[in-house]
Amino acid sequence: MRPLLQALTIGLLLAVATPASSEEEGWGYALANELMSPYCPGRALTECPSPQAGELREWILEQERAGVSREDVEAELFGTYGDQLLQAPRAEGLGLLAYAMPAALFLLGGVVVFAFLRRQRSADAEPAGASAAPGPTAAVAALDDEIAAEVDAAIAAELEEGRA
Repeated sequence: MRPLLQALTIGLLLAVATPASSEEEGWGYALANELMSPYCPGRALTECPSPQAGELREWILEQERAGVSREDVEAELFGTYGDQLLQAPRAEGLGLLAYAMPAALFLLGGVVVFAFLRRQRSADAEPAGASAAPGPTAAVAALDDEIAAEVDAAIAAELEEGRA
């Protein structure tokens, strides 16, 4: 039983373990997937059908095969093409606005919604001694009295004309 357990453990370790050299291997393809194409705006370098993009992908793979480090290749590419190779702006300087503005607008929207809901709640709240049905305001009551006086005057005038 013990040799079987050892064999299973060794088999599992061999299946999971990766050689140390494979971590550095294949960075050329990964880099081409991570970079935007300077020849096809809005597309990754691997998706760009341009012949120049194909040459750039091949150049990256040649640099990998020649043993140049990924950092050196990235430095040369960014020196030549600039930040247009990035899929997202850098989180520094003016590019920081791309990350800060959505968060600031989200917080501002939350404050506006909170203030609106609080105002609505205070407008809906009734004073302690108020009746269930709100009465007319003073302006409406004065208008009602004025209209009633005009109606009474009109009726009185009609009655006097009828007598005469």
